[in-house]
Amino acid sequence: MNGERNVSIMEKKRLGSNIFIYPMPVTLLGVNIKQKPNFMTLGWISRVNASPPMVGCGVGKHHYTPLGIAENKTFSVNFPSAEMVEKVDYCGIVSGKNVDKSKIFDIFYGELKTAPLIKECPLSIECRLVNLVENPTNNFYIGEIVSSYIDEQCLTDGKPDIKKLNPLLLTMPDNRYWTVGEYVGDAWNIGKTHK
Repeated sequence: MNGERNVSIMEKKRLGSNIFIYPMPVTLLGVNIKQKPNFMTLGWISRVNASPPMVGCGVGKHHYTPLGIAENKTFSVNFPSAEMVEKVDYCGIVSGKNVDKSKIFDIFYGELKTAPLIKECPLSIECRLVNLVENPTNNFYIGEIVSSYIDEQCLTDGKPDIKKLNPLLLTMPDNRYWTVGEYVGDAWNIGKTHK
């Protein structure tokens, strides 16, 4: 074969443009609206800046939660464990316009005083709004992380341990919840063995 590799190429199927990023972390976006805590389930979130640390959240304009972000210029992002899946899904089914979600969780406040945080979530972060990008159907909120709070038992060597956090993940368009799989290697290290 003169050094040529026999490579079998699988056919690709075109899915179109409405594709989602796999997987998405499932979070609970927290805001105060008229001084009352409200939470919505959110999968469209990502870290978007290193220093200062920032996160971005894509939120449908039709949701109730944007009113709280506009009112206070703050929000929280709470990372629930898989054991919380029923409450988390409920917060995505009902709207704070019609249902008082302030009593679903034990709530505390951090430095910002207007971004409700959830005690039951193993990891919570509070953010100050720094930018808003308006899109046709969803607004993209960029918040600077002011502080974060984690259950001590979810740390290993002082760092968050994903297995101990046991976070929920979301896939769309099949709309299913998942948990994390197995460890496969160290980032910025395992590739050093590639030749």
